[in-house]
Amino acid sequence: MTTIPQFFTLAAIIGAFLAILSVWSPRRTSVKVSAVLASILFLPLTYAAFAELLSKPKPVALEWWKSAADEATVLGSTAQENKGIFLWLQLDNVDEPRSYVLPWSRELAQQLQDAMEEAEKQKTGVRMRLPFESSLDNREPRFYALPQPALPPKDQLDGPQIYRQPSRET
Repeated sequence: MTTIPQFFTLAAIIGAFLAILSVWSPRRTSVKVSAVLASILFLPLTYAAFAELLSKPKPVALEWWKSAADEATVLGSTAQENKGIFLWLQLDNVDEPRSYVLPWSRELAQQLQDAMEEAEKQKTGVRMRLPFESSLDNREPRFYALPQPALPPKDQLDGPQIYRQPSRET
């Protein structure tokens, strides 16, 4: 959400640059006016396109900047057969969760469902390995339930607790 104004500003600068080039070009006045009008229409269309994309899940193949992420936490999901697997992912070191869509795969949908059922039994969460990698390596499941957190070690306790009776002398 925070990068949209920067992208729109960059698109506006490029549109203004193209409009200036068309004014300075050795063309007829009608061609110059048409180019400037096209540049002016470019701005609201660009803004509308950015705004329309806000609520759409991004295909994982189009994630270029975070493509090196090793793992992500699955916050929610839904699978639609032959359409895709829609995920809300919380990436490490990113403040807000993001919506993605994986290409439909019965095997991946089954892995996700199994991991979510196991996580529900253990009362933990679900993680995803290599969320943006398009490899065909299926040796490890991409979705897995987090293990239950370990209890604190016994040696960190301060010894046995001994009951001390309150004194009766007051």
